[in-house]
Amino acid sequence: MEKNNEKGNFFPRTDLAIEISDLLRLDQAEGYQIPGVEITEKTLEEGEIHITRVRILNEEGQQQMGKAKGDYITIECSGIKQNNPSLHERVIDTLSQAIGSLLPKKKEGPLNVLVIGLGNRFATPDTLGPKVANQVFVTRHIALKAPELIEDDVAHLSSFAPSVMGLTGIETAEIIRGVAENVKPDCIIAIDALAARHVSRINSTIQISDTGISPGAGVGNKRKELNESTVGCKVIAIGVPTVVDTATLVSDTLSQIVQMLVQQAEHSPLFDMLQGVSEEDHYQLVQESLGDEIRELFVTPKEIDEIIEYLSSIISNAINIAVHPCMTLEDINKYTY
Repeated sequence: MEKNNEKGNFFPRTDLAIEISDLLRLDQAEGYQIPGVEITEKTLEEGEIHITRVRILNEEGQQQMGKAKGDYITIECSGIKQNNPSLHERVIDTLSQAIGSLLPKKKEGPLNVLVIGLGNRFATPDTLGPKVANQVFVTRHIALKAPELIEDDVAHLSSFAPSVMGLTGIETAEIIRGVAENVKPDCIIAIDALAARHVSRINSTIQISDTGISPGAGVGNKRKELNESTVGCKVIAIGVPTVVDTATLVSDTLSQIVQMLVQQAEHSPLFDMLQGVSEEDHYQLVQESLGDEIRELFVTPKEIDEIIEYLSSIISNAINIAVHPCMTLEDINKYTY
């Protein structure tokens, strides 16, 4: 389940660039910069929203991070898991700006955007993509049939949710490539559920990147990649970690137990032994100890159905505002709800 990058660095399962960069900077001197990687951070709303941009600049950065060159913007906000409309609106504004910064720029004419909702609509933690695809404000049909009804800076937006290969028997990338050949979008925005390394980031973190996506990667079922080289246009990926794997949960628990033992065993041989056990050792020990049935389990919060509703509303509205700049949240909700 774990993987190594081209430099041999160990990464437990995670789809988040911020978590990989955290691991690479762990135990390094303060101010350490990962070669080929630029990281900037800022905090908004009195600490409620934290934004981290991880920019992989070159091949060395790719090798260090084990991810493609490009931008990875992470928005962290624990309040998005709760019924807090005013905070949700601020997250929508922050997310729409992040999406807008990655959208391609056209010299003239409206942007042609295709929104893809990845995931299995019959598995609650995996319904984020299909729900977002169902809630975005589609306009392409209006532009084709009655162009006089929409303004020039309203994007021609279309959307669909292709389901998963286990239900269709068709590679998701093949379906999307076929649609893209007909729709000819300037940009694809793909939404999917992800996996995280830390439980604290489950359902409270949104990652936006311009490097594409691999459907199913979050649960270890990686399919063909969706990126500019495979579908012929820029692919912006938006994801939220909704699950964590069993090995990560057990490894985190083991780390906490070790820390408690370290505090109790200070200045003893046991202290020296425990101090030498790294996070990588914990994770690999757990992976080797767990049986196949347990190792393949994924865990999600019990209130995941309610949280998915909040997340899908936040992401769909952020997309709407980013691609339809002349419209406000109030305008859009008149048509979508």
